[in-house]
Amino acid sequence: MYKGLFYIISHNIRSLYNVGSIFRTADAFGVDKIILTGYTGTPKNFRLAKTALGAEKLVAWEYQKHLKRILDKLEQYHFQIVALENNVSGTISLNKFKPKFPCALLLGEEVKGIKKDYLKLCDKIVEIPMQGKKESLNVSVAAGIAMHYISSFWT
Repeated sequence: MYKGLFYIISHNIRSLYNVGSIFRTADAFGVDKIILTGYTGTPKNFRLAKTALGAEKLVAWEYQKHLKRILDKLEQYHFQIVALENNVSGTISLNKFKPKFPCALLLGEEVKGIKKDYLKLCDKIVEIPMQGKKESLNVSVAAGIAMHYISSFWT
C-alpha cells in the first residue's frame, strides 16, 4: 500500500492537553510528523505527555518558532498545505476536499484561529461542516476529524 507523506502543523496551540491529544490521534491515523510552531508546547512538558499517552514517542516531531519558514520549506518539497479553519471566505467543505500527497494540515490557535497572512500561503482552506448551533469544535477534535478524512485517501 502506498502512503503519501502526511504532516500536521500545530501553530500557537495554547493548551498542552490539546497538543497531547493531537499526538495521540496522529499516531492512530498514521501521520508521519507533527511540526510544532509559535508558542505551541513540546513533548518535553508533562501535561502534553499525560494526554499523548506515549504517542509523543511514536510520532516524529520538530519545533520551529516561525511558521512561515516551515510553510516555505514544505512548499519547496511540493507539499499541499491545507489550513483547517472556519468562518473565513474561500473554504472548501472537508467532505468535498480531495487531498494531494505529500500533504500538511495546518491547525491554528484555539480562539483566534489562523492569521490571514498565513491562510494566504496555504493551497487550500477546509472547514468541517457543522450541523448544530455551535460554530466550532475543540482544535484537537477538529484535527482528529480532518486526520481521519485525509488519511482515508491513501491508496
